[in-house]
Amino acid sequence: MFKTIDQPADCEIRSLIRFLTAKNVSAAEIHRQISDVYGPNAMSRSEVRKWARAFKDGWENVHDELRSSRPSVITDDLINAMDEKIREDRRFTISTLPLEFPNVGRTTLHKVVSEKLKFRKLCARWFPRLLTEEHKLKRMASTFDFWIDIIKKVINI
Repeated sequence: MFKTIDQPADCEIRSLIRFLTAKNVSAAEIHRQISDVYGPNAMSRSEVRKWARAFKDGWENVHDELRSSRPSVITDDLINAMDEKIREDRRFTISTLPLEFPNVGRTTLHKVVSEKLKFRKLCARWFPRLLTEEHKLKRMASTFDFWIDIIKKVINI
């Protein structure tokens, strides 16, 4: 018995089908050999027959074709427009955003605010989750100044 290969790439199995089809091996025999080496769940008989037929008909590509996905509503223009609206009035609610952007769903708007723009609700205001480098430097400088003042007061006492 052969050692089985776990999780083979699809193109690897298709390459094997293409090779064995070129050697005029039947689809049933190809499936048996694939099942012996890659395990019984690697590819079904019907898939092997489909690919063997495709390679006999002249198909040469063993890789997956690029598929066009569903167009996304979330564009850079939408993200920039929402960012401007949020910065105008940070006390907005997700319920008021559909009035500004009627063609976009509420769930999508919430996703843009929380995941793309990385805002979170804090005391009825929306704040950026992460500080910019400038904000971090200002916080460090003010903390440093605070501790220097404390040390000066302690030394003078």
